Amino acid sequence: MNNLREIMALATRPGVLSFAIGLPAAELFPREELAGVAARVLRTEPSALQYGLPLQPLKAQIVEMMAWRGVRCTEEQIFLTSGSQQGMDLLSRLLLPQGGQVLFDEAVYDGIRLATRLQQPEILTVASDPATGMDVDAVEALLAGGARPAFLYAIPDGHNPLGVSLSREKRHRLAALARRYRMPILEDDAYGFLYYGEEPAPPLRALEEEWVYYLGSFSKILAPGLRVGWVVVPPPVAARLSPLKHGADIDTPSLSHWVVSAYLESGSLPAHLTTLREEYRRRRDTMLAALREHFPSGVRWSHPGSGMFVWAELPPGLDAVDLLRAAVETERVAFSPGAIFYGGAPQGARYMRLNFTSLPPERIEEGLRRLGRAIRALQEKPGAELASPPRLS
Repeated sequence: MNNLREIMALATRPGVLSFAIGLPAAELFPREELAGVAARVLRTEPSALQYGLPLQPLKAQIVEMMAWRGVRCTEEQIFLTSGSQQGMDLLSRLLLPQGGQVLFDEAVYDGIRLATRLQQPEILTVASDPATGMDVDAVEALLAGGARPAFLYAIPDGHNPLGVSLSREKRHRLAALARRYRMPILEDDAYGFLYYGEEPAPPLRALEEEWVYYLGSFSKILAPGLRVGWVVVPPPVAARLSPLKHGADIDTPSLSHWVVSAYLESGSLPAHLTTLREEYRRRRDTMLAALREHFPSGVRWSHPGSGMFVWAELPPGLDAVDLLRAAVETERVAFSPGAIFYGGAPQGARYMRLNFTSLPPERIEEGLRRLGRAIRALQEKPGAELASPPRLS
């Protein structure tokens, strides 16, 4: 079981409560407002259904949104994409030579592995601290030792899958390393607007304009089906991305871009973000309380301040893939096993990722009750080791 599509097949079986996929809450999509602006766009903008150039008003609106995150940029630095995954793919094709080096967290969103696999890269990895994020000392040691990755991929806020946010001090150090070694950083900020306490530290792009290439998306804060994302890059890089995108899909999804632009023009996004933060905080807190109540001692988990995921570590002797199969068959509950985020490496065997945004609180409570039963049943099978305190805190 090596990728999220296989997990999706299990997780979408009828009757299965799923914590497996990073889905936003569908009931929180602003459907009525989107329907209203879409109807107006279709009545008044026939070009919204035509092939078209990137929508300039949307670029200007994204510049304003970036300012909310503390990032200064211009419309010329905004390159619109069909979701941030496309931005990741295009930048990988632009920056990464065949067989070149890339630098990731040991446990990382599997989309970046997919985006780079055609180039068959040499993948360099560093560990991550559960409280402060990526091991920047290890990054510096690799660079000082002669490693020259085509880019470093980082998720500073609400890391997928770890749930951790990069400390302010580590952000400044990474930005400085990018400058010193002329190393691009692909900053994936899919979760930067979804925080559940104090506003997070500024993105890496706010600290370094030349070497940080920022990936943004409306998928987690508006609706993923719109497939609207963007990158913030120096204008010469945007010019080089344009023919790559044209070769991939010819043009932008004009209707989606018009609809998103009209929605932003309505001024509704700030209130919508407040709603998402309040509800997702409630769901996160429900998940953390249910983990404490229903999981056996010896399981440890993260306490995310942003994003969509809790990362949990099972006691020694338990394998998350075995648990997933048993949990789906016996308890009708699913999650993502950690191995897929480690590229199948064995050190991911005891981890699991739990999404807390897609289900309402009462379903979260029920799902974790079931999953706790499945863990205990697996522990009681002959051959399971006694639990001892694992590494997460």
